Amino acid sequence: MAGRKEERLFQFSLYGLDTNLLVVLFFVMIFGFIMIYSASYYTAGLSQAYNHDPMYLLKNQVVYSILGIIAMLLVSCVNYHFWCIFALPGYLACIVLVLLLKVPSIAVTVKGATRWLRIGPVQFQVAEPVKLLMIVVMATLIVIRRHRLRSWKYMIQLVIPPAIVAVMILKISNNMSTAAILLGTAVFMIYVVHPEHWKFILCGAALAALVAGVLYYVKNLDPLQMEENFRLVRIRAWLYPYEYEQDKAFQSLQGLYAIGSGGLWGRGLGNSIQKLGKIPEPYNDYIFAIICEELGIFGAGLIILLFIYLLYRIYTVSQLAEDLLGRMISIGVLSHIALQVILNLMVVTNLFPTTGVTLPFFSYGGTATVFLMIEIGLVLSVNKYSVKRRMEYERERERERRMRY
Repeated sequence: MAGRKEERLFQFSLYGLDTNLLVVLFFVMIFGFIMIYSASYYTAGLSQAYNHDPMYLLKNQVVYSILGIIAMLLVSCVNYHFWCIFALPGYLACIVLVLLLKVPSIAVTVKGATRWLRIGPVQFQVAEPVKLLMIVVMATLIVIRRHRLRSWKYMIQLVIPPAIVAVMILKISNNMSTAAILLGTAVFMIYVVHPEHWKFILCGAALAALVAGVLYYVKNLDPLQMEENFRLVRIRAWLYPYEYEQDKAFQSLQGLYAIGSGGLWGRGLGNSIQKLGKIPEPYNDYIFAIICEELGIFGAGLIILLFIYLLYRIYTVSQLAEDLLGRMISIGVLSHIALQVILNLMVVTNLFPTTGVTLPFFSYGGTATVFLMIEIGLVLSVNKYSVKRRMEYERERERERRMRY
């Protein structure tokens, strides 16, 4: 911590950036562009909303990705300690953003879900900035409370802030997937730094028992008794998909048909059948099914390997971080991306009930892309300033060695 006051707030240089992370990131993004175009050109070409332009969604995604890259590089130039100043305002901003979904004049409802805000010409999904802000908030709280983490009392106190935001998102926007990812990211950050992992194993066992109880309850419940609770219906549709093949399980079954028909090598890029009106909005949550259909197990495996390497590079940055704050920011970004990828793949392969989880850098979405790139910018900042401090430390040791001799 010594000498940190002398550090510059901005460091406009490429020195210290993790080039391996950047390379795998751009590979993932380019692969994503190809698949978004392949999955969307049929729908966009037929839709008046997209001006009958087959490249409409691709062009939008490229524009947002360029904005994201600019934001990523700018954030990477800012000392990551600077963002701690905004931890409390950031948390309050999370609460305000979620509450704004109750304001009819700026809240936007799409397909029955109110999850977007429109402020002037800008429309964005509230969940994305909230995920980013909560990573910074949790990293700051963990650093402040790092000497008291052994206590159950302080561990629970750390879980309360993200739990409040998660419950608000669940109640106001009815977005269980975002609430789960938000809370899961926070819990994983605490788990990594906590000295007693057995406490989390106990909590995990209790959660598994609760899930098993819910599944048993739904399995034995009369379908007519659960009609008013759409989440119970989704769980039952997941357990018995062919009972709901024309309704709740239609999308998941079509996704499985796409995956199964792809085989080892796939039908060929652009040759998906399921995207031709079978899977609604195939460029969003179910784009992985289109990837499997067109590129087969080989293409799907390649994408999974790219994500694994991307997460590995972020993990490497976290291990080489100079202090706990940098480590926690990197772990927060890693856990967010990992949870979102795992949940999306589980939903598409029907290992988890259907829920709205996008595949990072592949699913179409401007807000998600920009804020994901900002998260990567935070990781790059951690690496850049950690490398800089290590180099200064080595130079100082070399100077001392020369003075002694």
